[in-house]
Amino acid sequence: MSAHKHKEHLERIKDAVVNSKELSEEQKSETIKRIEEWVTEDKAFGTLLEELLELSEYFEVLFAELGLSK
Repeated sequence: MSAHKHKEHLERIKDAVVNSKELSEEQKSETIKRIEEWVTEDKAFGTLLEELLELSEYFEVLFAELGLSK
C-alpha cells in the first residue's frame, strides 16, 4: 500500500473514531494517540486492526463499515 493511501486510510479512521458514539472519550483519545504514532512511525497497516481491537471490539465493525477490513 502506498504511503499516501496508508495516510488516507488513517485519516478516515481518525474521523470515524472522533464521531463514534460507541467509544468512550478515553478510548477515542487512546486510539487517536496510537494512530498518530502509526503515522509518525509508518507502521504496517495490517497491525492497526490488531492493536485497536485491544482497546475495543468495535473496531472490527468500524473497519468493515469503512471498507478497510483485512
